[in-house]
Parts: sequence; structure tokens; C-alpha cells
Amino acid sequence: MGVTSTAPLLQVNHLKKYFKTPRGTLHAVDDVTFTLEAGRTLGVVGESGCGKSTMGRAILRLLEPTGGEVRFAGEDVSKLSPAQMRAMRTKMQMIFQDPFSSLDPRKSVGQTIAEPIRLHRLIRGKQERQARVLELMETVGLSERLVNAYPHELDGGRRQRIGIARALAVNPKFIVCDEPVSALDVSIQAQILNLMKDLQEKIGLTYLFITHDLSVVNHFSDDIMVMYLGRLVEKAPSEDLFSHPTHPYTKALLSAIPIPKLHRETKRILLKGEITSPIDPPNACRFANRCPHATDQCRQQEPPLRERAPGHFVACFNQ
Repeated sequence: MGVTSTAPLLQVNHLKKYFKTPRGTLHAVDDVTFTLEAGRTLGVVGESGCGKSTMGRAILRLLEPTGGEVRFAGEDVSKLSPAQMRAMRTKMQMIFQDPFSSLDPRKSVGQTIAEPIRLHRLIRGKQERQARVLELMETVGLSERLVNAYPHELDGGRRQRIGIARALAVNPKFIVCDEPVSALDVSIQAQILNLMKDLQEKIGLTYLFITHDLSVVNHFSDDIMVMYLGRLVEKAPSEDLFSHPTHPYTKALLSAIPIPKLHRETKRILLKGEITSPIDPPNACRFANRCPHATDQCRQQEPPLRERAPGHFVACFNQ
């Protein structure tokens, strides 16, 4: 699923992002650590509100992290000055979930794609910049005749292609994809995913792919990490995670995937119990209230993330 490299392009160490609220401190992302090798895709899954999107934005410093370290190609992103971070944004980009709200309705397709090229002064000549815009449009499958069209005149699939072209305009190495196909029809989803995989093969892109759709992440990702209430609970190669899920929460997620076979019985794992509040959470397993295997240790200590098999990490005392 992409070009494999042994050197991590992205290293995230103990990343935290907290928000102050009237009720206390909300732990949106709490002590998340992982690495991502160049040319690979890491899928991130979990329920809404588990911190997936917040983590992606904190990695890119669209939200300032509360703590931890993010290293990109060996450079500590969290310590860069505003000017240095501006230069770093040519290497790290984002594709947003809603292809309509992420586009400026006052700018045409051509103006939108040209904007990052102009802002980063990558191509100074107007004609050369226009030629680059048309090249990018062709790369993402947008007809040249749409160069002067506006977002409201296009469907969701074409709008998302604009978002992809805009991200590619600065020649990035790494892209955070924040649920890039969730707002699209199923047939359009497949087209966008295939486009992104083709671009990865051609350009050698590295993706952090955030989604709530487990079928999509299995198709698209080399490795998958599962988040629950701001914590990383399991990380493994895609095939391994689907064939040998270990954490009770991962098992419950996978059991909810609909299987299009009439005569095949599936055992759905229904989670019961009260969800732990992410505001000032206790020093314990955050899944313990809903876990059928929870013990006193789970309610009194936070399980560390450990490697239970080669490349397969799990945060659970009972597995």
C-alpha cells in the first residue's frame, strides 16, 4: 500500500491536548505515542469525540499541543518559530472532512489551488503558476474547464478533489486526512480513495488517515491505531488488527461492521455501562466502566501500551 521505509518520518511522543472548561480540564488527547514510516498510511479509528481530529490538528500545530513532542523528519515541530512553522507547512498538509466549508466560496477553483503556491512564493510568475494549477487539476481528475468555477457550482466529489489539489500544491511529504470521504456518497468515496492511493504510489506520500469507518480504514491503511477517550488503546498492522483484535474495545468496534452475507451469523458485542467523562478522568483504564473483563486493577491503574506481538501494541491488563 505504498513505499516502505525503515526510518520514521513522523514521531509522536507523549502528545497531549487539553482544553479548559467550566467543569474542569478536558483531556482530548492524552499521552499518545506512535511512529509513522515514510510512504505508509496509518489509519486512526474510534468513536466520535475520542480525539482523532484533535490529534491530527495538534500534530500540524493547527492546535497548539498542551505537552509532548512531534518530530517530523527528525525536527521537533513543537519548538519551531512561526516563521519556521510556515516553511514546515510546505511539507505537512491537511485534507479536511467537509469539502464545502473548507473552501472559500469567494474563490474559484483556480484561485483556491493557486493560493498556497502564491503564499509560499513557490512560483512567482503568473503564467507559470497558472500552468501549475492546471497540472494539479489534471493530477486529481478535475477538468480544465472548471478552473473558473466556484465551489457552490460543484458536487462533493469535485470539491474534495480541489481540497486534495490544494494540499498537493506545496509538494508535501505528509498529509493528515481528517475523514476526507465521510461526507461523500459511497460511489464517490471509492473514487477519492483510489485517487489518494494512486497519488501515494506516484509521489510517495505519507498519510495519517482519520476515519470512523472501519471498512474504509481496512481497505486504505497499512497500520491502524484505535483511540478511546483521548488514549491510544491498540495499534497493529491492518490485517493483524482485523484478524486478531486484542483490546476489548477494538473487538466491539469490529463486531459492529455490517457483513453483506445473508446466511452468516455474526456475534455483535454490545457495550454496556456509563462512559467515563474525559473531564479530569481518573488514573485508571478509561474503558473499564464498559469492559466485561475489567478487574480492580483496571479501575485503579492506567494500563500502559505494550507490544504483545511484533508490531502489535495493546493497552490492557487482561490481554
